[in-house]
Amino acid sequence: MHLHNAACSTAIVSYSFSQISKMFPLIFLLLFLQLYLLVTCHDDHNCFFQMKQSFYKDGDVEIAAFFPIYRYLIDRIMNNFKNNIIFRGFQSKNYQYVLALVFAIEEINKNPYLLPNVTLGFDLYNVMHSDMMVIENPFIWLAGLEEDIPNYTCRKHSKSVAVISGTSVAIQMGTLLELYKIPQLTLGSFEPLLSDSGQFPSLYQMAPKDTSLALGMVSLLLHFSWTWVGLAISDLPKGIKFMTDLKVELHKNGICVDFVELIPATEKSHSSVRWPYHIQIIKSSANVVILFCDTDSLIGVSFATWRRWDFASSEGHFLLHSFHGTLIFSHHHAEISGFKNFLRTANPSKYPEDIYLSTFWSLAFGCLFTGTSCNTLQKCPLNASLESLPPHHFDMSMSDGSYNIYNAVYAVAHSIHEMLLQELEMQPGNKRSKVAFSPWQLHPFLKNLQFTNPAGALVNLNHKRNLEAEYDILNFWNFPYGVGHKVKVGKFSPYVPHAQQLSLSENLIEWATGITETPHSVCSVSCSPGFRKAPLEGKPTCCFDCTPCLENEIYNQTDMHQCVKCLDHQYASTEQDRCLNKAVAFLAYDEPLGMTLVFTALCFSVLTTVVLGVFMKHQDTPIVKANNRCLSYILLIALVFCFLCSLLFIGRPNTATCVLQQTTFGVVFTVAVSTVLAKTITVLLAFKVTAPGRRMRHWLLSGVPNSIIPICSLIQLALCAIWLGTSPPFIDTDAHSEHGHIILVCNKGLVTAFYCVLGYLSSLALLSFTVAFLARNLPDTFNEAKFLTFSMLVFCNVWVTFLPVYYSTKGKVMVAVEVFSILASSVALLGCIFVPKCYIILFRPEKNALKGFRDRIVSKETDVLKSGS
Repeated sequence: MHLHNAACSTAIVSYSFSQISKMFPLIFLLLFLQLYLLVTCHDDHNCFFQMKQSFYKDGDVEIAAFFPIYRYLIDRIMNNFKNNIIFRGFQSKNYQYVLALVFAIEEINKNPYLLPNVTLGFDLYNVMHSDMMVIENPFIWLAGLEEDIPNYTCRKHSKSVAVISGTSVAIQMGTLLELYKIPQLTLGSFEPLLSDSGQFPSLYQMAPKDTSLALGMVSLLLHFSWTWVGLAISDLPKGIKFMTDLKVELHKNGICVDFVELIPATEKSHSSVRWPYHIQIIKSSANVVILFCDTDSLIGVSFATWRRWDFASSEGHFLLHSFHGTLIFSHHHAEISGFKNFLRTANPSKYPEDIYLSTFWSLAFGCLFTGTSCNTLQKCPLNASLESLPPHHFDMSMSDGSYNIYNAVYAVAHSIHEMLLQELEMQPGNKRSKVAFSPWQLHPFLKNLQFTNPAGALVNLNHKRNLEAEYDILNFWNFPYGVGHKVKVGKFSPYVPHAQQLSLSENLIEWATGITETPHSVCSVSCSPGFRKAPLEGKPTCCFDCTPCLENEIYNQTDMHQCVKCLDHQYASTEQDRCLNKAVAFLAYDEPLGMTLVFTALCFSVLTTVVLGVFMKHQDTPIVKANNRCLSYILLIALVFCFLCSLLFIGRPNTATCVLQQTTFGVVFTVAVSTVLAKTITVLLAFKVTAPGRRMRHWLLSGVPNSIIPICSLIQLALCAIWLGTSPPFIDTDAHSEHGHIILVCNKGLVTAFYCVLGYLSSLALLSFTVAFLARNLPDTFNEAKFLTFSMLVFCNVWVTFLPVYYSTKGKVMVAVEVFSILASSVALLGCIFVPKCYIILFRPEKNALKGFRDRIVSKETDVLKSGS
């Protein structure tokens, strides 16, 4: 078997096996033409074996044709070929080639404007799809004998000026015909090997280029999301070339190949090698298989494996039942008007010299040959016609091969017509009574021939200007009793924008038996959202495991190899399939934490104001006077501002609040702590003066300790000024502390300056604590140092604890920790220093009476003077 009939198709099929329990994988067959069946006649039919090799019609000019009409199946064990024929197989689908040739020649002979006064004839031969016999009949034709004698002819003059054959026949006998410079036109699919004008200068391919076939197939695979396929490719050169192009397109579009099997293209290969093709498909996990081969090769495979594949149906038809649901790529061509009507009227009575038609009639309608010459049929149905046959026996639609034959005949006719016109123009008075010329004279006209056929389609024989093919996508339907039907369900055209090249009507598609929805063919199921593809070692890229994405990474497209990290202002959704914008957040007044801190700050500021009012109301009482009411007023006012400055840390930050937060905090707390220091120094000086009139007593009475407050405050103001002058605080964002939120915070700016302010404040607090601690054992009546000591101890503990906690938290909690530290240290000063005094003033007024207070003062002064003397 060979590819000269060029029948390759494209399909998706479900297979059922009589001896295999599981469903056969879906098959995606990439074939160029229709898939028909072989009708066989067994060796008990004597007339079938007496079939002539040729069908001849006389004409002024003739065209030789070599079509695969029937084949021999022989016993390879025996050596004598002719005596060991098992049976001849009549290829009914290829018989349409004969009728297309006859139709085209009759149409041209009836056309008064094309080759007037010249009659076209033909000399048709069968060719075997066999390595050994493919050029047997071409030799017979060249020799003009019943037996082939190379390089010898009994004809005085042959009227054949061109040859029409299949592509595989052309490859094998092209070199032979090249010796005679005979133009050879091919009916099969475009073969890149034959486009070499150096090796085949006399050969012309009628089929358009199939350079876009691989793209069309991949477009169909992508349309159905089929990414895991098997390849079964013809081992002919064009099959290898197609496989190379297809692999490039598959790789480019991320489609993987599970297996590649080369299908033998000849009958000899089928018979000599045990064919493992079907076994590989069964083992494969791919539900889609791309088949690119000669239809004869496919039938050869079925002959070799039909017992295992269960191709034979119970009704006795040799239909490939498993191909139901196949999608077929077929060349798109115009409809030839009149061809179907010609087929309806074709019968053995109309063409009695056509032994092929008589044989087909006998096989198709059960007619019987009579007589020894086997040229008469009897017992035929009265209404017998080709139209009444089921499509798998004979299709009324013109096949791609028949269309190419039709165009080839017209190409020869147009070239002869142009040559005769040229001769007439060069020799106007010369009227030839007989048309006679050599075949080689047609080459100058064929090489640049371009014409429009009767269907209105442009035909170009220059392969360099040959257009790319457009494809109809057909769906093969299989009905009971082996009745098959092909339905057009789509089209692929390389001449439109990429997004519109493939058009498909999915509602018309019938899938394989038992499948009610679009089938799937993937090596690994796509990863769920939040997972990425992890390649498997030693496996194609379509086979993978799914691993989870990391935190804040998403997997927003199918079959991504890497997760995508969300931007800083975004966060991954719970499903990790998209990035969401983070909400802007800050320690707001209306949230529970903010409301609690604000309420606390306001309450204590009001409470401090109340204490200040109590002290001012009782300013002339002994306890207020004894505790230096001026410094007490300053401290209370400073504490009010300490409580209120915490409000600057709450709410949406802006440049002003960021600057005021730290400077106000630093200055106000410096005033408060320096006031405490002044109070402790005052107490210490008051009870360390042992002799009246000393200079220290003068300092005490003149209020020198009070100058500590402005001095310390000025130093803190200077530090703050330096801070603001170099790198002041500014608004910053914290996108990582809280999931799904961007926290607005105040950046400290120059961190060193912040530490200086805080360190200076801590130094004052530590100094105050030390001085107060030294004065803790002074007489109880006047001793405020114990309360100052305790207040500063709590104050220092708060800020010592603040630093590690502050830097171990993030976002709003960090701000809340700072506010809490401000409030806690302020409450420590207020509670430890002023609560005991308010208790005496408000609830123990007898201890604040002047008489009792004076007696205790006199008693203590006497003790001091005695100790001094």
